[in-house]
Amino acid sequence: MSGKNVIWRDRAKAQLRAIDQQTALRILHALAHFLATSEGDVKRLQGIDPPELRLRVGDYRLFFQDAEDRIEVIAVKHRREAYR
Repeated sequence: MSGKNVIWRDRAKAQLRAIDQQTALRILHALAHFLATSEGDVKRLQGIDPPELRLRVGDYRLFFQDAEDRIEVIAVKHRREAYR
């Protein structure tokens, strides 16, 4: 699992930069932990095609697609805006 490339969409990069540094680092550490161990608060979102997953880190949600050789980060949002 750890051999995957992580691709950040421009919007997700901008959203991560807008978050305070300590929280952004927690999100990045949680993503790294998921890549290394497949563990974390990850759920597959219903009714979305292609399949999309969300990683919950405190009050933030990291949305991504998991392909065979890469993870594509789509968005990083506060839970208030995450599911609108």
